[in-house]
Amino acid sequence: MNLEQRTKSFALSIIKLYQSLIPSTVSQVLGKQILRSGTSVGAQYREAKRARSKVEFASKIDSATQEMDETLYWLELLLEAQISPPQAITPLHTEANEIISMLIASSRTARSSL
Repeated sequence: MNLEQRTKSFALSIIKLYQSLIPSTVSQVLGKQILRSGTSVGAQYREAKRARSKVEFASKIDSATQEMDETLYWLELLLEAQISPPQAITPLHTEANEIISMLIASSRTARSSL
């Protein structure tokens, strides 16, 4: 699966996680944060693919990386606050870290050829 497919699949998993949250104020606030950041990564990556230059590509990839790092933060809070069970969070946390590694590698490759 390529990075575009992985980021879209990740976004769909985040949507499902959000839909599974209990309707409490805290879970809904955290859920909306993770819904925003977790679904933004794929959109940022799509924008990067349409970049007009390597500099613009690297900038968009860096934005996607920041969004994924923020998503990791919200995942950690959902887990540590015991709002979501580990079996719901751990696979998403693993995938987020793998996607971040791929994004960082893409950014480095783009910047090294400037």
